[in-house]
Amino acid sequence: MYRKLENLNKIVNSGIVLIVRLATEQESIQVAEAAIAGGINVIEIPMAVPNALGVIKYLADKYRNKGILVGAGTVLDAETARAAILAGAELLVSPNLNPEMIKAANRYQVITLSGAYTPTEIQNTLEAGADIVKLFPAEFVNPNYIKSVLAPLSHAPISPTGGVTPENVHEWFAAGAVCVGVASYITKAAGNEKDYSKVTLAAKTFIAAVNKAKTTK
Repeated sequence: MYRKLENLNKIVNSGIVLIVRLATEQESIQVAEAAIAGGINVIEIPMAVPNALGVIKYLADKYRNKGILVGAGTVLDAETARAAILAGAELLVSPNLNPEMIKAANRYQVITLSGAYTPTEIQNTLEAGADIVKLFPAEFVNPNYIKSVLAPLSHAPISPTGGVTPENVHEWFAAGAVCVGVASYITKAAGNEKDYSKVTLAAKTFIAAVNKAKTTK
């Protein structure tokens, strides 16, 4: 199957993009692998993670042929986009619109999830060629915001990021979200004791909530 289409379907079908933003390279890898063990199959490693490109390469090399999509986050320019793609990223995520980043991604048929907030920003992001619009920061709005935006912009694939929990995820999907960005509920689940089995359990809990939300929306 066409790789980009396969990856887009993976994102939409799973419904979750897990953002692994932690203080060390090793912890980022451990949390990512624990989440994968819990069923997560789309992982974003932000460039703020120490040696983020190394983490991306490690995960991409190990899991690409096991159905896991590994991406880079906080990709702010074409140079970073190119470096992430060379490291193995097949998804590029940004908090804002940077047309050159999207252009670089489209050149190599890599998926883009580009940040926007207002209807104007959302439409500009789509016109720049982004595959999915990252509604960020979503914790300052509620699902009714997506519902209102999609009334005139029904063509916009929107992924809220920030403030999404297992308890409210059904509201986001009911409002029209195509997927959601998730972080601390799963990535911080290990706690100070570094019990990564709790990350796996949190991943399973969130996945179950998303699957239920998608079947009942």
